[in-house]
Amino acid sequence: MTVTLIFIIITVVISVMAFTNERLLNNLLLWPARMHSPEQYYRFLTSGFVHVDYMHLAFNMITFYFFGELLEQYIGPERFVIVYLSGIIVAGIPSYFKKRHVPGYASLGASGGVAAILFATIYLNPWQQIGLFFIIQLPSIVFAVIYLAYTAYLARKGSGVVNHDAHLWGSLYGLLCMLVIDPSHGQYFLQQLMHPRWG
Repeated sequence: MTVTLIFIIITVVISVMAFTNERLLNNLLLWPARMHSPEQYYRFLTSGFVHVDYMHLAFNMITFYFFGELLEQYIGPERFVIVYLSGIIVAGIPSYFKKRHVPGYASLGASGGVAAILFATIYLNPWQQIGLFFIIQLPSIVFAVIYLAYTAYLARKGSGVVNHDAHLWGSLYGLLCMLVIDPSHGQYFLQQLMHPRWG
């Protein structure tokens, strides 16, 4: 069994438990106003294992499965674990600093870690086709540019209940991780960009 599948199983079990256990949910989600001491910093990680509802959970885990399996094969399970878990943590840090004085604000979901995995995979194959809603096909690098621009706009706008900061910083962190892991430190990615494959 792959590490990707193990993470999916753990996340599904914890999320489903938290759907009907408010105390468990409140103890795990990212709640900046309650994180006044290091004892509460575990929330940076545990918030990635709880979700709002089944739709939120399914969307994250399906995306995680398809891209996680590919990335895990390429960089190995140990590095994969580091990228994913640190991606969840790093993606939550900007929200913590922006919202730590907002008592009612809380965030949850694996989106930051999933975004890190997604963009790390895009680094490996920027011309791979990505299907949006199983209909529109785009080269992954084109999707990445559109996604980052749109997410940055929504994060700056700051409206809605979706944590766009986590999506943005998780994505950028995934790219940064690959620059560190890749022995060429970006040369491979640039070479891929210079040789488009549209099929």
